[in-house]
Amino acid sequence: MKQHGTIMPIITAICISFIAGCAPKPQPITAGLVKDGEFDPKEWGKVYPHEYESWLKTKEPKPAGKSRYKRGWDTDKIVYDKLSEYPFSALLYNGWGFGVEYNEPRGHHYAIIDQVEIDPSRTKPGGVCLACKSPYHKSLTEKHKMKYLSAKFKDALGMIPAKMRETGPACVDCHKNTDMELTTNKEHLKRGLEMLGKKDISRQEARTLACAQCHVTYYVPRDRKMKVASDVNLPWTESSWGDISIENIIKDLLTDYRRVEWKQKATGFAMPYIRHPDFEMFSRQSVHWQAGVSCADCHMPYRRAGANNITEHNVTSPLKADLRACSQCHTESATWLRGQVFAIQDRTVSLLNRAGYAAAGATRLFELVHARRDAGAAIDSALYKKAKSHYMQAFLRIVFVGAENSTGFHNPSEAKRVLGDAIAFSCRAEALLRQLLAKIGTDVPDMINLELAKYLNNRGEKKLNFKRDQELRDPFGIQKYFTSDAAKGY
Repeated sequence: MKQHGTIMPIITAICISFIAGCAPKPQPITAGLVKDGEFDPKEWGKVYPHEYESWLKTKEPKPAGKSRYKRGWDTDKIVYDKLSEYPFSALLYNGWGFGVEYNEPRGHHYAIIDQVEIDPSRTKPGGVCLACKSPYHKSLTEKHKMKYLSAKFKDALGMIPAKMRETGPACVDCHKNTDMELTTNKEHLKRGLEMLGKKDISRQEARTLACAQCHVTYYVPRDRKMKVASDVNLPWTESSWGDISIENIIKDLLTDYRRVEWKQKATGFAMPYIRHPDFEMFSRQSVHWQAGVSCADCHMPYRRAGANNITEHNVTSPLKADLRACSQCHTESATWLRGQVFAIQDRTVSLLNRAGYAAAGATRLFELVHARRDAGAAIDSALYKKAKSHYMQAFLRIVFVGAENSTGFHNPSEAKRVLGDAIAFSCRAEALLRQLLAKIGTDVPDMINLELAKYLNNRGEKKLNFKRDQELRDPFGIQKYFTSDAAKGY
């Protein structure tokens, strides 16, 4: 009896283990299948209704007053003008579509709608402008090639089925239709990862790369006449996974004429540009990156939907969702966490003001140098070449931080490092230009009049003007010692 009593529990345990081992793995509850090649989120929603319902909410404005700097599409229904927020940008970007109309984006639902409604100078390159906006970009590029990429924007948009022409990032961009596993739908990211030598991608990394399809910087390759030459590319040469530095990005962008996209009106310089480099900033060994946090953890946290646990598809800033995503890891109160975010962003905005106005001052000095040169003055070419080199380094660093969507939060130490270097490069450029002008007998005032009103007002087809109430001034009140309101000239 004793032996029998010992054997029976063992046999029972073996049977239970056998039965458990044969049990099917948990599968997501689905109401059907999404067919191959299906682009319409509504059709995906028939299978995944909770996620679809959540995705639809990207159309809705978020509560006003939650975010101090990224005010976007809130219940106040105000579309914030980034040129009014940072007035120096109007001078720096003059000659480029971003210097005409540059708004805080309204969210994923409005990705294409914002393009349709913005000044046409912003979509002048044509179909290539849809690279990050439409789920159809890859298939249209494969089918029509340059006929699509270089088509006028409205003509390229017309190649998309009518019911999908206003649909921004969609299910097919991030998920396989068979099992909802994460994937990517952008060839530029695929080429970028090849540059980084990144092959094996974990599921957690995929939760970041799904966002990195669009939240990266890129350039539109051009020919000698600045006409679109191919699909967008990422300036990631000589970089590596977890280390896409601004230094390498700038080195890539200054490589050759193919990266040159516009001409700065004030200086006449042929310029590259930097767009929304969120992935580059975040992945350069930020605290959250090193902790293994993904974009989705913060911007698409898990939540309950009835009896199901889903990923939130109403993508937004954690600030606008009362920092619920942060509480997954942090035990501090939402009030304390919000204070930490604002502390980082306040310092970033302060340095961005410092860097931007320093570059604006150097821009006006280049104008003066060019005027004196055109009048016959002999310009020291060595000083001029050094000043221009420093100016380009400063300008691209300022654009990098200004175009990044977290106001420094994605990587606080890197944002401040980049802006500190931008200030140094601008100040060095100004010193060289002052020396150059002194050599030809031109006196330069201590406070340079930026005359920003010329660049801020009467912009584009809508005749847009400076909105003083939207300006993001230095939170610490230091900028006035370097650029007075009178010197801003707005």
